[in-house]
Amino acid sequence: MRTIDLRGRQLSPADMLAAVPRAAQARAEALETATRIVEDVRIGGESALRAQAERFDGVTGHEIRVPAAHIDDAVAALDPEIRAALEEAIRRVRQASAAQVPDTRVTQIGDGALITQRWQPVERVGVYIPGGKAVYPSSVIMNVVPAQIAGVSRIALASPPQADQDGRIHPVILAAAGLLGITDVYAMGGAGAIGAFAHGVADLDLDPVDVVSGPGNNYVASAKRAVAGVVGTDSEAGATEILVVADRTADARLIAADLVSQAEHDEQASAVLVTDDEALAERVAAEVARLAASTKHSERVGVSLAGEQSAIVLVDDLAMATAFSNAYAPEHLELHLADAHGAAAAFTSAGAIFVGDQTPVSLGDYMAGSNHILPTGGQARYAPGLGAYTFLRPQQIISYDHAALAAVRSGVVALANTEVLPAHGEAIEARFADEDEETTTL
Repeated sequence: MRTIDLRGRQLSPADMLAAVPRAAQARAEALETATRIVEDVRIGGESALRAQAERFDGVTGHEIRVPAAHIDDAVAALDPEIRAALEEAIRRVRQASAAQVPDTRVTQIGDGALITQRWQPVERVGVYIPGGKAVYPSSVIMNVVPAQIAGVSRIALASPPQADQDGRIHPVILAAAGLLGITDVYAMGGAGAIGAFAHGVADLDLDPVDVVSGPGNNYVASAKRAVAGVVGTDSEAGATEILVVADRTADARLIAADLVSQAEHDEQASAVLVTDDEALAERVAAEVARLAASTKHSERVGVSLAGEQSAIVLVDDLAMATAFSNAYAPEHLELHLADAHGAAAAFTSAGAIFVGDQTPVSLGDYMAGSNHILPTGGQARYAPGLGAYTFLRPQQIISYDHAALAAVRSGVVALANTEVLPAHGEAIEARFADEDEETTTL
């Protein structure tokens, strides 16, 4: 990993971002391809999906709509230890997601004037689960459970067909879907799956969904952008990111392990350490080199850590480290500080914050109860991670009686006339016509 020394400099947020740029070129190149793939599915439906499966997954003749028997078989064959872990993760994510559903609230504006704020679930959701460099049954939980907690009535799930599984979805992903009661499962991958969710595929009994969620590669993220406006989407999750803020009290071995753990996801993954302690930076660099060489996916990890998106950043103090983190807005932020809990409040832009050296990102990936579908690429400045709220729409219900309307009658008419929209005011006045006539008659 390279080291960037920012000490002794007055830097703007833009300067800080320029110091450790994201790997953005691949995303830019993916958008055109993903848009074309989505359009092919919109026009060609099942035949387009089959052509894409042959081209990208090396699969032909598979059942795109997964039979219920395949799901049942996968659940039955699930290793008991893995099943227990999945069920515990489901329990934890359910508990945390339940706290994300707002209560209905009624506000009395005046006598006879009520505004009710309620949260309505969308009807149909399409969940995408990747199936490339790794297998992600945990992502099944992270997507499906919040949608179920929100009250979504129809959830469809898609994951790529696997050539080494005779064109079936990976069995552990199928089993996770089965444990959650999901029966609408489709063996389709990448940008094509996003297009199928957005536009529907009648031959596969797949109706267009209202919201698409789930992680994926650059093509999946770009496909979400291509269908924006047709359906709702969660954040355009790209390559994973970890930023660790640490001081001299931190354990270099643990920091290195956490950086490597995220670098193994993808060659474009970002692994960043920000510290004001040069000696710690040197120890972390040595530990990272040692761990990266010995880990299973050492080649992938090496590419990620050598990329311009990964670095050790030296800063003057904790205040500068905080400013850097808030400008960078990482997907995952770890705080390895003497007073991590006290410092946490100042870190305002991150997908999820892991406080203390006993709370690694890997915990959040599986068993913390929090959601691991989080905004990347700096989107944490303005976008949340996935939760029950992703599948909810706030609705306002307005109820005024005649007396309450009378109390604001003149104000509405005055504003309508000011905006040269007299019919707006006339719609109000129509409700008082009989009263005005009686007054005139008297």
